[in-house]
Amino acid sequence: MGQEQVYTFLKKYRNKWFTSRQITDKLNASYGSVGTSLQKLRQSNIIKYKINKASPSKAGRRGLFVYQYK
Repeated sequence: MGQEQVYTFLKKYRNKWFTSRQITDKLNASYGSVGTSLQKLRQSNIIKYKINKASPSKAGRRGLFVYQYK
C-alpha cells in the first residue's frame, strides 16, 4: 500500500472526510501502511486534514484526524 493508492481513494471521494481506520477498511490494507502514507501526504501538504470532533476515540489516538482530498 502506497501513498498513491491512498491519494487516489481520497480523490475518488473528494467531498467526504475519512478517518484512517475507514480508509484502511475500504482499501483492505494494513493500518500501519495507511497511517504512514497519510502522514507523508500530510507533511507534503497534499491532502486536507482536521481534528475529528464528531466522535471521541475509544482506542487512544486512533481516529484523531479525518482526511480529505485537497
